[in-house]
Amino acid sequence: MKIVIASDKYKGSATSAQVAQYIQTGIQHVASDAQTTCVAIADGGDGTVAGLVNALQGQVCEQTVQGPLGTPTQAAWGLLPDDQAVIEMAAAAGFVLTPEKRPLQASTYGVGQLILAALEAGVRSLYVGLGGSATNDGGMGMAIALGARFWDAAGHELTGCAAHLGQVARVDVSQLDPRLQEVHIVGLADVDNSLLGAQGATAVFGPQKGLAPAQISSVDADMRHYSQCVAAAIGRDDAQKPGAGAAGGLGFGLLAFAHAQIQSGIETYLKLIHFQQQLAGADLIITGEGRMDGQTAAGKAPLGVAHAAQQAGLPVVAVVGSASADVGSVYQQGIDLVISAVTEPMPLQTALAHTQANITRAGATAMRAFLLGQKQASKGLQSLK
Repeated sequence: MKIVIASDKYKGSATSAQVAQYIQTGIQHVASDAQTTCVAIADGGDGTVAGLVNALQGQVCEQTVQGPLGTPTQAAWGLLPDDQAVIEMAAAAGFVLTPEKRPLQASTYGVGQLILAALEAGVRSLYVGLGGSATNDGGMGMAIALGARFWDAAGHELTGCAAHLGQVARVDVSQLDPRLQEVHIVGLADVDNSLLGAQGATAVFGPQKGLAPAQISSVDADMRHYSQCVAAAIGRDDAQKPGAGAAGGLGFGLLAFAHAQIQSGIETYLKLIHFQQQLAGADLIITGEGRMDGQTAAGKAPLGVAHAAQQAGLPVVAVVGSASADVGSVYQQGIDLVISAVTEPMPLQTALAHTQANITRAGATAMRAFLLGQKQASKGLQSLK
């Protein structure tokens, strides 16, 4: 019996590799002879660099960059085989770098510096993880690091943050790094939101970055103004493309200034690590994430795993930290059973303190459920004889 465990991280409590290890322990409590394969996965957020470097035997590099509020920080990125590289925008402009939420001042300038580091290394393909952003600058800061320039109506040069979006009067892209034309750049997103409007970057994700409800409309209007100025400068409008709204509009910035494509983070990640081949001979797939809700069905990591399992005709159990009432849609997309690791009401800090025990117990439950299904299937076959 072969079981493949490929869960996303439980944000704030366990990495993808740790979750898989805990589930594996639970399985062994129930079926000690089960063969388990643990696969670390990510969808463009935390763990993307480490996962790809480990899976593809790449190299971790360090680069000093400007953090979201201007403080220098060390950011890790990955050199991969075949002249490829991977960066996480969160390493330069993520929540983890901002003890206080200041979305109007936060900038993606450091992301541009990471891209430049990869270009200096001579890569031909670059993957940019778009999860965990603290920014809402539409990629303006990144563009400046890459050579673009922005001025306001008085001729003052802008430094690139959400507070400057509505002030843009002139855009110059003539000095963008020419190597951007020669490198295949892919943004790895777990959402497909466009840049503007009710389903855009500001309206959907702004509140979690610290924007007050009263600010949403005006910041979205500023983002619209900025995107129109960029469209005039580059000769096309990328604002409505799927994924343009990812990472506070960094998806738009990559499309507009780096000629990038935006792809499903988990599907691209699984393709890069040859996940489908790792399913050969498997009987069960176990996936999961910290919180499964309606957003999961929009392209989060567990759905990517489930789609791969569907292609192989394999059952999928999701072991999750918790599940909302609106997870029913995942059952139409390849997940057969959702098991919550938290089985009774408790404070968040208590649940986090017992992460390992909770996930291990849920892993054992997943194994028991699978064995029960096998038992019932066997009885059904016996009755047909």
